Amino acid sequence: MGGHDEAAPRERRGLREKRQAVMDGALRVFARDGYTRGSIGEIAKEAGVSTRTIYNHFKDKDELFREVIAASAASVRDAHVAQIERHFAKITDLEADLRTFVREFATSRPGFPDHFALVRQINAEVGHLPPEVIDAWRQNGPQPVKAALAAALAGLAKRGLLEIDDPFHAATHLMALTGSEVSARTFMGALSMAEAEVNEIVDSGLAVFLRAYRPRRPPAR
Repeated sequence: MGGHDEAAPRERRGLREKRQAVMDGALRVFARDGYTRGSIGEIAKEAGVSTRTIYNHFKDKDELFREVIAASAASVRDAHVAQIERHFAKITDLEADLRTFVREFATSRPGFPDHFALVRQINAEVGHLPPEVIDAWRQNGPQPVKAALAAALAGLAKRGLLEIDDPFHAATHLMALTGSEVSARTFMGALSMAEAEVNEIVDSGLAVFLRAYRPRRPPAR
């Protein structure tokens, strides 16, 4: 009786480990080959499992790709939201502290090479991807990160440090001004860029943002 009771948790753990191996292998294959060229056979080889094992966990390649991009986006989202919370919790000198944040935020993509390789593949293949795949990526990654940044900026506005009518627009502007050029020139972290060059781009973008969103009157003390 006891042996049977112990076997069930081991079996469930084994299933979870197999599923995770499939997810990890699929992320590497889709990041390298994209959705269209990434095959179930290649994923099985990369994950060290049989194709039957993959189909035991996922209905088809569409479902697997959707699960992979959602999980990968969620990991990056959690890291970025943690960055936002950590930096905005201790802002005292608005310009200096925001500069520290945006420099780190703009250069964090190399820390997630497979995810951003996958995002590059999505951008290249967007016309061939099921709409629910794009939705899974946006809902698990970019949208919650922007929402977290918008909430953090709204907090600064409440303190009188910024003047913001629409926090989501402000978050969009901050990300675009400080990160878009770095992202474009490095192909989302695939290529390196000198730190001094990154800082110059990010700092000039932040200066534009602050000119637009600083209060017209200094906050009351």
